[in-house]
Amino acid sequence: MRNRNLWYWLFLAPALLALAVVVLLPLAYGVYYSFTDWNGIKTPSFVGLEHYKALWAEEEFRNALWFTTKFTVVSVFLINFFGLSLALLVTQKFRTNNILRTIFFMPNLIGGLILGFIWQFIFTKVFASIGELIGVEGLQGWLSTETTGFWAMAILMSWQMAGYIMVIYISFLEGVPQELLEAAEIDGANSFQRFYHVTFPLVMPAFTVSLFLTLSNSFKLYDQNLSLTGGGPYNSTQMVAMEIFKTAFVENAMAFAQAKAVIFFLIVAAISLTQVYINKKREVEM
Repeated sequence: MRNRNLWYWLFLAPALLALAVVVLLPLAYGVYYSFTDWNGIKTPSFVGLEHYKALWAEEEFRNALWFTTKFTVVSVFLINFFGLSLALLVTQKFRTNNILRTIFFMPNLIGGLILGFIWQFIFTKVFASIGELIGVEGLQGWLSTETTGFWAMAILMSWQMAGYIMVIYISFLEGVPQELLEAAEIDGANSFQRFYHVTFPLVMPAFTVSLFLTLSNSFKLYDQNLSLTGGGPYNSTQMVAMEIFKTAFVENAMAFAQAKAVIFFLIVAAISLTQVYINKKREVEM
């Protein structure tokens, strides 16, 4: 038993060391610097809760947090809706299932910056050309307002992540016993009833995983925000990650930016862990 425990910790040591060096140590330093006046150059001096008091009075941070929250709610719904729909589609008995799975998953392999520039071209050039051709003014001038910028980012995020979430749902859908579905069909249950009363409870763990991933990724979005809208117009589509970056590297207020990052981390962690706790309880109840 001692040898087994020793080998267990020896194999685990590299991962624990990497976690400590890459995640835990920077997090501890970040929390410390948030209580100082550090600007990246001078020796920091302790200022207490000064940054935390100031950040809630900053309108730009509050606007970015509100915009990020709205975007996350819409993105989580759209990504999971399309991801589940695609999973249900490709788990049917089609000859092209493998090809469809590959096509749907491919957008997730493209980097966020590249995706942002691709969709920026689509929204500004392609949409404008189509709008001019068919005489629809609403298709012209996309990304020029907060509303169109918001929906442009939601479309981009849904298009990128739906295929990835689809894979998670597929893994659970394929594990649903066919005997239960056949028994429900014999009992007279229609397609919707079979899905709601048989399939849905069995794939509930997939919702827990998918909601956690989409929540965290939507809140932390930066690359696509930078390349698609750049936070414009007039910072109206600026998300929290970009706002923190600008505070640190444009305004050179490193400690203030770190305080924002700590608050943002606590918000995302609280929401994500609450979601996992609630969904885990629902898994047991269902």
